[in-house]
Amino acid sequence: MSWKVEELGEVCQIINGRNQKYVISENGSYPIFGSGGNVMGYATKFLCEENTVIIGRKGNISNPILIKQKFWNVDTAFGIYPFIEKMLPLFNYYQCLNIDFASYNKGTTIPSLVKSDLLKIQISYPKSLSEQQAIVEKLDAAFALIDHAKANIEKNIQNAKELFQSKLNQIFSQKGEGWEEKKINDVSMFKSGTTLSPQIEKKQGEIAYLKVADMNLAENLKGIVNTSSRYVNKVNINTKNIIPRGSIIFPKRGGAILTDKKRFTNIDIVVDLNIMAAIPIKTLIDKRLLFYFFLSFKLSDIANGTTILQINNYSFDEVRINIPKSLETQQEIVSQLDALSEQTKQLEAKYKTKLGNLEELRKSILEKAFKGELVQMSESQISTD
Repeated sequence: MSWKVEELGEVCQIINGRNQKYVISENGSYPIFGSGGNVMGYATKFLCEENTVIIGRKGNISNPILIKQKFWNVDTAFGIYPFIEKMLPLFNYYQCLNIDFASYNKGTTIPSLVKSDLLKIQISYPKSLSEQQAIVEKLDAAFALIDHAKANIEKNIQNAKELFQSKLNQIFSQKGEGWEEKKINDVSMFKSGTTLSPQIEKKQGEIAYLKVADMNLAENLKGIVNTSSRYVNKVNINTKNIIPRGSIIFPKRGGAILTDKKRFTNIDIVVDLNIMAAIPIKTLIDKRLLFYFFLSFKLSDIANGTTILQINNYSFDEVRINIPKSLETQQEIVSQLDALSEQTKQLEAKYKTKLGNLEELRKSILEKAFKGELVQMSESQISTD
């Protein structure tokens, strides 16, 4: 196999995107793509041929996307299309997947690529188009196996989540002797957050001050709030705004409601106006059981508002919960759910590790392909066991 090393600009044309305002039309035939591969409307003209690779000039610079139809690219996106006498379009796509575009980033706040840099990228490729086609076919087959394996793993993750959800629904639908139906307002109190002056915020302090984004901190992602990106001291706040540990917090305004984030607080906190807390009445309900109840329904099911979703105290007026009268029985149920929750999390972690391994395998296969070392792969070589 004879390979050649050239600059990208000697093998491909890089097509500048343009503003779409003069070509966008309800009657347009060609999709208008942004750098992330999102369709932004339809155009009456096209700039790029089918099977052109799109990469961000600004923004999404690390994820080359193959577009299989003619299209218009906006001015924040480049199209990369080969000179067909030198390179097959699908080989070009795999070549682009193997390029570390992020290493050519010239942006500081927004990732950016410069055309002159891209034109000088060194690439290697077989001179023979038939050899390129053979590599494409092997990569297609290998990546199809990887995608199939990933789909199976993602289904397993979903099955694990659904099993846990089914258990929650089973528990909170129980009735009969020893159980009672309560309004959620009867077993918990609801408190909205407050606005604090940025001047009293600190990197370290006595009380964690959370905004919605802080619910996604790595230390808080497993459903338990342990930290925040900002803190305040008690002397600077009204202590009535403190939400005690053992409460459940969730977003109460806007699109964040649709993320369905709920967190159990492992520390005393204060929260901003976009967060609400449910504080359990300890003599009536176990705090962890209340948290599991919140996991059993979607926040969007109780939200109101047409333009902007909102959750307020009255959103819970008709929400009812079935619970054992005995706190001891409640705690036994919590122990069962804790064990099942931990099993579910371990399964998810195991499956996510497998997904990561498959992505590493994908990279390894690409590297071998462009070193001329790729061989046909079988399903047994892409095992998820």
